[in-house]
Amino acid sequence: MNKRNIGKFGEELASKYFQNLGYNIVAHNFHTRYGEIDLILRKDNLYRFVEVKFRSKLDYGLPQESVIKNKQEKIKKATLYWLRLHHLPLDTEIHFDVLAITRRGTKIEYEHLKDAF
Repeated sequence: MNKRNIGKFGEELASKYFQNLGYNIVAHNFHTRYGEIDLILRKDNLYRFVEVKFRSKLDYGLPQESVIKNKQEKIKKATLYWLRLHHLPLDTEIHFDVLAITRRGTKIEYEHLKDAF
């Protein structure tokens, strides 16, 4: 599986994970010149902007460790753009989460870091 397919697989797992928790998927892979948001979720009037990280090997550390400050800033800028694009007020309740997914053999583990940044 190449890097792109691995990322897509992780995002499919993430979508199912959040749908099982009652979230509506508003958008997948929202791209802007500011950055990308993997998943935008909504539940009632709350929005979650989620960075999904999937790893099948931990040779380079835990998945969530790769969401560094630079990546966080890009996600925040992309989120502001998305809010403006959809005419949502800037005081809309938003949260920035990371969903770390690891696969060990056939076992898949999820770690949802709410309000990660």
